[in-house]
Amino acid sequence: MTAAEQLRPDLARELIDRAMKAAARRAKRLRNELDAVHLGQDRHADHADTKILRRLLAEHDWPGHRLVGPDAARAAWSLALHADDDADFQRAATTLLERAVHDGDAPIQHWAHLYDRTLVNSGRPQEFGTQLRFTAVGVELCQVRTPDFLDQRRATVGLSPIATALETVRRRCAQDHQAEDSSTVVLAAVAGPSEPRPLHRPTAPTHSPHAKRTVAA
Repeated sequence: MTAAEQLRPDLARELIDRAMKAAARRAKRLRNELDAVHLGQDRHADHADTKILRRLLAEHDWPGHRLVGPDAARAAWSLALHADDDADFQRAATTLLERAVHDGDAPIQHWAHLYDRTLVNSGRPQEFGTQLRFTAVGVELCQVRTPDFLDQRRATVGLSPIATALETVRRRCAQDHQAEDSSTVVLAAVAGPSEPRPLHRPTAPTHSPHAKRTVAA
């Protein structure tokens, strides 16, 4: 189904609008451009986004390419990826996104990023090395399970070698002068394939300290 034939253009418009506004809010927060009042308003807007996406998932399962088109499906993924204050919802969204990948209705890269995000947010090592964090010395990879096999796992979900991904993120940060703006990196660094690959389910990782202020590679 093409974007012109999408089933619910109304949902597509709302998802894209909410994701764009959420990204703009994150950019302002991370650049410390908001006072306490606006920070409170932003948190309320973020919760509203999660509530809307939760309702949409309850009614339609994952809003994939066939329901809303690739741009809006990407917007839904971005909203779920940044729903860090609601771990239960984020895990549920990951499960529904996994089903959409199995059905050929979403890119497997989106699932890999969201799956890694839930692991990092729960204090466990990530599988695919998609989640990074900014430190005083630059961009660093959040903890990864069995790093020696990371590139092999990345290849199974269509991601480039980690050295290439890290260099791309670091170069973009330097060019944009936005090393504190994780949302910009997340939205710009990931490109979905035209045809999703078969889903690979990794083995369960072990526990570890968890990292914050993550971005994506």
